[in-house]
Amino acid sequence: MAPQSRAQHLLLGVCGAFAVLSLVLVPLTLPLGWDETVYASRFSPHAPATPFSAPRTRGVPLLIAPVAAWSDSVVLLRMWLTLLAATALYLGFRPWVRLLGRTSAAAVAAALYGGLWFVLFYASAAMPNHYTAMGAVGAVGLFLRSRQSPVTCAGVVGGLALATLMRPNDGVALGVPLLAAALLVPAWRSRSRVLAVLGGLGAGALPWFVEAYARFGGVRARLTAASEVQGDLRPLLSLVHHLTVMDGPLLCRPCDGDTVRPLSAEWWLVLPLLVSAGLWSVRAGNRDTCREHPGGLPRPGTTPLRACLLATVAALSVALPYLALVPYAAPRFLAPTHALLTPAAALGVLALVDVTRASRRPRIGFATLGLALAGHLAVQLPLAHTNAGIQAGARGDWARVAEVLHEHGVGAGPRTDRGPRSGTRPPCVLRGNTSVIPVAYVAGCFPGRAGDARRATALVLREAEPPPWARSWPRHRVPNTYAPGWVVHVRP
Repeated sequence: MAPQSRAQHLLLGVCGAFAVLSLVLVPLTLPLGWDETVYASRFSPHAPATPFSAPRTRGVPLLIAPVAAWSDSVVLLRMWLTLLAATALYLGFRPWVRLLGRTSAAAVAAALYGGLWFVLFYASAAMPNHYTAMGAVGAVGLFLRSRQSPVTCAGVVGGLALATLMRPNDGVALGVPLLAAALLVPAWRSRSRVLAVLGGLGAGALPWFVEAYARFGGVRARLTAASEVQGDLRPLLSLVHHLTVMDGPLLCRPCDGDTVRPLSAEWWLVLPLLVSAGLWSVRAGNRDTCREHPGGLPRPGTTPLRACLLATVAALSVALPYLALVPYAAPRFLAPTHALLTPAAALGVLALVDVTRASRRPRIGFATLGLALAGHLAVQLPLAHTNAGIQAGARGDWARVAEVLHEHGVGAGPRTDRGPRSGTRPPCVLRGNTSVIPVAYVAGCFPGRAGDARRATALVLREAEPPPWARSWPRHRVPNTYAPGWVVHVRP
């Protein structure tokens, strides 16, 4: 088999294993999360649309529309998203097959990224970060090709448009180093690259700009509103917060009560070493050219060293806003950064394999590498399964609250996994603490907001007393909840 065909088959195998492993660790029956309910309600005929705040974009709703528009089956939606996630993983790393000069490098890079617990957890989730990451790594890989054919340029446009449509801030942070490279680096200086980068950013950001003027009164007003929703973006240093969430929770806001666990943060310790080893290995080969490895692929015009350096710069550019402006953390925020660093890290892994093979006692070396890999998986895989279990319990509370609401005549009837809701009750309005948004989606009600003139049908609270205007309402405790203290107050 030709080296390029073998490399593609290896990459396909990694993507298939990624999908299977995700399905094993995260059940298809996992209820939708808070953000997922917001996105699913855009096209869903089975529940009222939930509030769509300024930081959110239309990328994920478009991604899930083929399923969410006609079915509220969680299992069906997660199967669709798992297929999309595995396909995106292949398309994202496919351009790197010839760039790194090693037959297995692209597959190793995809495995390093796809083996992280939060990537496995979000493989079946209606969330934007994985697709931002794959758009980013794919766009950079195509940007690096020596011959910028119309198809290649279209790929750069598509990757950047996908990344920007999902997360405009990530798209812009990715586009800046690519545009600088296309203007300043002689090897990449070309009109086609500049136009492809600008075209991708423009196509991905266009829906955001249109909505900014249609709903928020302009770009500045939307940015201001988005900053307020995200806790007032400002200069700060949140690296420690990102270290604390490497073992969960899915969102740390605030993060002051959490601590860094060195074992769970092992990837943060290993990744810089692997990236450094990868860059050193290709530089040691011959500074700006890579000696063709036995059994490797034909050398591309762009050397592996330059390819990895640009990807590393792009990774740091995408990470910087989260580390220096956002006052909270989530492991998924840095998914594009991890994806862009894995090509260099993959070369680092292969360099270690080469050194081990050439050593006097290769068996001991390979045993050591095997133990290191087993230890890495022993940290990452249980974290995916454990966080899935935590989320199943916490999100299950929303369904239990909805059951109590339905028992007392509030809501659109119980949800089923085969079709629309049963019942014909008129739309209800729920008020309460912040969790009222996902509860309202599950119950089939409208979530009440500040300044909303509609009268509340019921009040949903957890470990909180009702306001004076609802203290006389009948009080119903929600039994058997994962988190204690849920109470429903129904208007007489």
